[in-house]
Amino acid sequence: MSPIFELERKIFHQKLLGSILTTNSKGVVSNADGSNGRSCAIAKGIAELLEAETVTERAAGQTSGNKFEALCSQFVESAFRKLNHLRPGNWNVHQVGSRNRLEIAHYQQYEHLVALAQAAENNPELAAALGSDYTITPDIIVTRDLVGDEEINRYEFLVNDNIATLASLRKSNTLPLLHASISCKWTIRSDRAQNARSEGLNLVRNRKDRLPHVVVVTAEPTPSRISSIALGTGEIDCVYHFALYELEKTLQASGYEDALDLFNIMVNGKRLKDISDLPLDLAI
Repeated sequence: MSPIFELERKIFHQKLLGSILTTNSKGVVSNADGSNGRSCAIAKGIAELLEAETVTERAAGQTSGNKFEALCSQFVESAFRKLNHLRPGNWNVHQVGSRNRLEIAHYQQYEHLVALAQAAENNPELAAALGSDYTITPDIIVTRDLVGDEEINRYEFLVNDNIATLASLRKSNTLPLLHASISCKWTIRSDRAQNARSEGLNLVRNRKDRLPHVVVVTAEPTPSRISSIALGTGEIDCVYHFALYELEKTLQASGYEDALDLFNIMVNGKRLKDISDLPLDLAI
């Protein structure tokens, strides 16, 4: 009998294989860099292990990216809801459909960004000084609804209107809590590699109260490009690969010793994990 998370992972891969993880008539897999032989070889090895059979041309980058975000969101929502016994609460997982640069201002830790944006709009000098350092647009967010006093006092009389009045979890705060910000990268190219780091740094610097989980999910096949985001600490909790086990097997069989060494550095350093690890890490 297979664990449920293994089944969830297979469903996630089946949806990818049925949509954006494809192989074209030249044998190039859709998440590979067609001009890079190593990228093509590794992506092909992963796809073969995932039993890719659909032959079609690669979808446009934005189309692939949006679909990848949607499928990652579905996976996280389905798997994370099965952990309510470990992380009780009313949780919401959804893809941020719009590119509203103040999306996270709808949540408690970042509500002050609305006032900051309004001040910058009315003051050109302030706008020039701030730049866009206060804007963050996550691809997927995990939020937690607040809890009313009736629920808090279910087993014992713990709080009333005179005590713990500023606690973030209480419903009197009105806005929900941002629990996680997930950035999805179908592939990683050098000109876009630092976007996730910048957004992570902005989440760290601009929050009030508890910092949300800040993670990246990617389908990039080459360890060197993954490392451009994964190595180092401070901005991002961890990078999660859509098929880490298949990537490892492909590297072991490929003879790319340098790539395998870099892969092991990231995994052993807890900078790179499989997407199946993400729901449990979000339960911390």
